[in-house]
Amino acid sequence: MQDSITRTEPLTAAPHASAKKTMPRVDYLNPPGAPALYSPDSLAWQVFKNPVALFVGGITAVLLELAEPRVRTGVWGHSIFPTDPLTRIKRTGAVTHATVYAPAESATRIIQMVNRMHERVEGRTPAGHPFRANDLVLLNWVQATVGYGFMEAYAAFVRPFGDAERDRFYVESQPVAQLFGATGAPRSLVEQRAQFEEMRPHLEDHVIVHDFLAIMKKVPALPLFMRPLQPVMVRAGVSLLPSWLRERLNLGAEWQLKPREEKLLRWLGAKFDRLTIPGAPPAQACQRLGLPRNYLYQPSARTR
Repeated sequence: MQDSITRTEPLTAAPHASAKKTMPRVDYLNPPGAPALYSPDSLAWQVFKNPVALFVGGITAVLLELAEPRVRTGVWGHSIFPTDPLTRIKRTGAVTHATVYAPAESATRIIQMVNRMHERVEGRTPAGHPFRANDLVLLNWVQATVGYGFMEAYAAFVRPFGDAERDRFYVESQPVAQLFGATGAPRSLVEQRAQFEEMRPHLEDHVIVHDFLAIMKKVPALPLFMRPLQPVMVRAGVSLLPSWLRERLNLGAEWQLKPREEKLLRWLGAKFDRLTIPGAPPAQACQRLGLPRNYLYQPSARTR
């Protein structure tokens, strides 16, 4: 384990040429009536509209991914994140929103673009283990981390989810997971927990995990008025990791949220759950489908 946290290890896989490709523009308003990959009454439409859940859950998901050596090598060695984290964050957010809210045809094209990029990402970890980004085990793990991170962030800082809602979230995510090639992505809370246990022996500490956290505390990823809260939201992402993994990653007391910080984030998450942002993809997708722009932000939407 000690060898895996030395800063001087080379990455044997060279950065991929397609890492600098830009996201195609997505029209969330047109064509009128075009369905998305998820339905408007899905839990995904609720979860992914909330910027608190998106930021916090993204931190959790990436930490889970970076703890896995093959995923870590692929992410750090084949993307622009280490040199241009803000662009990578924006691009990842754009893909996430497109997958959930864009017309299905546009969303599918973007997923196919991501898959093509992954097809050319391969190499060896610093320990010499070969990896391919489109390896089924890794695809399944990434889908599990994404589902877990965003859903648990919403449940912790916006409104609680019961186990039945967690099962529903995983079931609703299956068609999109299949498009990404993750044919073994969890279909229930039980399967998610089993997948975490199966991956548990392979997750490890590494300096890149801590580099990522240092970057995310400083990069201007949030609107100016929310930026003072960014370190708190990074710690919130850490707080959602399983306790055994926090311990393994040496994320100790300094990464714990204070009770008043938890309360503040819950207040902010609840506020954003009722705040319509007119030009944002969730509101535009509602308009495209002939729904009120504030459809997702009404109390009734949270009980459908």
